[in-house]
Amino acid sequence: MVIKILLLIIFFAVMLGVGFYSRRHAGNVNDYVLGGRTVGPWITAFAFGTSYFSSVVFIGYAGQFGWKYGVASTWIGLGNAFIGSLLAWLVLGRRTRIMTQKLDARTMPEYFGKRYDSKMLQIVGSIVAFVFLVPYTASVYNGLSNLFGMAFRIPYEVCVVVMALLTAVYVIIGGYMATALNDFIQGIIMLIGICAVIGAVLSGQGGFLSALHKLSEISADDVAVPALQGSHGLLTSFFGPDPMGLLGVVVLTSLGTWGLPQMVQKFYAIRDEKAVKTGTIVSTFFALIIAGGCYFNGGFSRLFDVPAIYKADGSIAYDMIVPQMLATLPDILIGIVVVLVLSASMSTLSSLVLTSSSTLTLDVLKKTCMKNMTDKTQLVVMRVLVAFFIVLSFVLALRPPTFIAQMMGISWGALAGAFLAPFMYGLYSKNVTKASVWASFITGVGITVSNMFIKFIKSPINAGAIAMVAGLIVVPIVSAVTKKPDRAFVDDIFTCYDQTVTVKKSTALEDDD
Repeated sequence: MVIKILLLIIFFAVMLGVGFYSRRHAGNVNDYVLGGRTVGPWITAFAFGTSYFSSVVFIGYAGQFGWKYGVASTWIGLGNAFIGSLLAWLVLGRRTRIMTQKLDARTMPEYFGKRYDSKMLQIVGSIVAFVFLVPYTASVYNGLSNLFGMAFRIPYEVCVVVMALLTAVYVIIGGYMATALNDFIQGIIMLIGICAVIGAVLSGQGGFLSALHKLSEISADDVAVPALQGSHGLLTSFFGPDPMGLLGVVVLTSLGTWGLPQMVQKFYAIRDEKAVKTGTIVSTFFALIIAGGCYFNGGFSRLFDVPAIYKADGSIAYDMIVPQMLATLPDILIGIVVVLVLSASMSTLSSLVLTSSSTLTLDVLKKTCMKNMTDKTQLVVMRVLVAFFIVLSFVLALRPPTFIAQMMGISWGALAGAFLAPFMYGLYSKNVTKASVWASFITGVGITVSNMFIKFIKSPINAGAIAMVAGLIVVPIVSAVTKKPDRAFVDDIFTCYDQTVTVKKSTALEDDD
């Protein structure tokens, strides 16, 4: 216990120290929200990765989907690395940085408002972002609490209070730069921690081959595919016992990052071309280790089938699976795991609250009832809203409506379903219409929210994935049949891609002529 508490004290001290150090980098709105658009490649890459993976992945998703799909759940981690990170950087990174600077957009809703010349799009987009980031934040708290309860035997409420207070302090004081620097430190902890956890868990089962052999002997009696129920070896097979269900999770957790405000905003702050290239590689490597490791580790969860993971009615408490896997580890490793998951959770939480407060300030209040806010006033309002958002999510976290994976599925499905298509298409095409953006908002939020009540799609995870794909189809169709945007207005925006820059020959060869 002494070791675990000492590790936590050191961790808390470092996070707070970074917050106070970064105070000088948060003197105006642009610095507070984007770090002055001068953030280097490694910090940006780690900020992207640590915002991506939280206790939702380590505790909720790894446990639930490792139990359902066995080692095939590793495909989710691979999808996160190559679709959620590599492709996201290649497709969105550079163009997002260029166009948002041209538009002077600091948030995703502000991008919608200026790219499509609509104040209402900006306001509604901000409200959608604020509303659906709350359940995601609550799920981050909830996942951490189960681990703390296992390691320290302290009440859930105490865990939530400590995490909320610490995050509030360093985000309110240091803004984006404090968040990014802490993300870098937290990312290093996560890389070391996940490797140690995988090694310890497999070692406790007699090694990798022994663990795989034990897993292959378990029959899959509860799979979603009736023809496969009762089969042996499915939990060690290539695509697992439910390939289509697995595909839905891959789509939601990988493609979803392309439309999440707190993720895309990392591209706004990139410093230069070198940062884009380096960030792409580092971010992909980080996701491969963290996400791949989490889901690979979770794939062996059925080897820890103990009474503690079952509810009173006999159903499985998925959020308890990973904590029970870790309960048998030595104290020093449990301490490392606690700091690992705390790092992942706080990095995500800080990104969420900063995104929410900035978008509500810049996209709603400044556009409606507080149009004449000075730069100093905007900073004060943002900091107040950071505290408000943390309190709001804290209250929801005390009585979470469902377990972690469902809460995240609802949040990601609504946000990425609404935002992904108009954001991405808007970076590349001059033909995207204002009506198609509204259609995407309605489709993404409509599918996700209606499914919460009607349940026409059994899994909220699959509902979220379908909402994203639907948006990608709806936007080009609606754009083809609705009024085209003003050509001169759009052409002026796209001139940002035509500007000439001078680079070294090591970056690009000169033309023969």
